[in-house]
Amino acid sequence: MTSPLNRSRLLSALAVVPLLALAACSGSAAADDDAAAPPASAAAPAALKVNTTVNQDRVTTTKDDAAIALLPDAVKKAGVLKVATTASGLPPLGFLADDDKTPIGNEPDVANLVADALGLKLDLEVKAWADWPLAVQSGDVDAVISNVTVTEERKELYDFSSYRNDQLGWLTAANSKLKEITKPADIAGLKVAVGSGTNQEKILLEWNKENIAAGLKPIDGGEPQYYDQYPDVLLALQSGRVDTYIGPNATAAYSAGTAPDQYKVVGTLNGGWPATAQIAVGTLKGSGLAAAVTAALNHAIDDGSYAKVLARWGLQAEAIDKSQTNPPGLPKTS
Repeated sequence: MTSPLNRSRLLSALAVVPLLALAACSGSAAADDDAAAPPASAAAPAALKVNTTVNQDRVTTTKDDAAIALLPDAVKKAGVLKVATTASGLPPLGFLADDDKTPIGNEPDVANLVADALGLKLDLEVKAWADWPLAVQSGDVDAVISNVTVTEERKELYDFSSYRNDQLGWLTAANSKLKEITKPADIAGLKVAVGSGTNQEKILLEWNKENIAAGLKPIDGGEPQYYDQYPDVLLALQSGRVDTYIGPNATAAYSAGTAPDQYKVVGTLNGGWPATAQIAVGTLKGSGLAAAVTAALNHAIDDGSYAKVLARWGLQAEAIDKSQTNPPGLPKTS
């Protein structure tokens, strides 16, 4: 059954997740004190309805013989695809259903599509995010599907099959005058919130430097407003203490989708900016499984089931046109 998300339950979950864990003209006209405006008279978009019950009625796809033919013999013989995922994060990527036991979200749904296309039974194993590398290397699982970004360093140990763009989102209050943030000049003079120590903080600080060098206003106060907890960000946006927050698009889009009368996303940018980063299924390097997983994902992309999964969780902005095996990853850091 599909039902609106229980907001009190969601906020309780959000309250214990720090923002750091979500990681992986001459100025905007809205840079003045009137960045927040009275509620618009136009009706807000319909809210995204989310099923948080154990009975997920997940999107399915058909078997793909070409993908199945690429499976390593050991996996084909076992008939099971063991996938590590996390369920302690923020919706919509991976969280627990109402029974507080069943992993649900976009990542479990993607795992389901891959297993369907490969004709395998899915065995989802909930792991702490920090534990997936050992789980894959030890053979405890065949793959990880848990918002893992492709990096050149990780490619030394794992093969990857891409399935989402790594996106950041600019979240504002629904009644904000801000219409679009696509470039550094758009944040000149704004009160901007971000999580400390995150990749998005690095990008925000670089954008601010570019604005100052170009003779534009710095962000309000000369530095970001730092928040550790996502519910505090939402309260700050509603109260007008901040104009916008930059963080993982998945979380921002989910907030805007489930509460469009309160929040909106006014822009996205790739999480690897200025490079391009992608989220991918990780498998052990040289195991031979990546080619089959990539083919399975492309089968789901082609038949539309992939798009349905992203739409189910409000993540259409992160869609890719084609899965690739071992796409370019973020460069190694010195």
